[in-house]
Amino acid sequence: MRLARQGDGAAWEDLVGEHQQPVFRLAYLLLGDPDEAQDVAQETFIRAYRALHRFDAQRPLRPWLLRIAANLAYNRQRSLRRYLAALMRLAQDQPHTSPAHESGERLLGEAVGRLKWQHREAIYLRYFLGMSEAEMTDALEVAPGTVKSRLHRALDSLRKLIEQDYPFLKDDLYG
Repeated sequence: MRLARQGDGAAWEDLVGEHQQPVFRLAYLLLGDPDEAQDVAQETFIRAYRALHRFDAQRPLRPWLLRIAANLAYNRQRSLRRYLAALMRLAQDQPHTSPAHESGERLLGEAVGRLKWQHREAIYLRYFLGMSEAEMTDALEVAPGTVKSRLHRALDSLRKLIEQDYPFLKDDLYG
């Protein structure tokens, strides 16, 4: 970190290489489009590099980068909201009459994608990216209790959505 702050390009490239995959994965999970996610990942590292002098080196880098990526993805998603809303309406109108032909994992991802932004973000960070609650506290810039309540509410919302719209997934998820 010290070398990257001093302008050492190789040091910065090492940091980018170490964190590129989780940043891309979060952007992809939030946006659902690999090209959009790649754009957000690149913009994340550009912004992080420009703000490197403001970063507290005593804190972990990953949550900071993921917070930048989440903010950029949120901003991008806001600009695409009408388009995504139309796609979601279309997806919701499609009957799920033959779940045996569809991947349970894909349907679970679809269900998570239907949750509100904060709930999706909490589930993606915790369960898709495997972040601890402490890392989530840093990434989301909220208190530990807020992380716990968001996770609880997110899982409760997901459970209700699955019971209502994806009842055939209940057996797979709850045994």
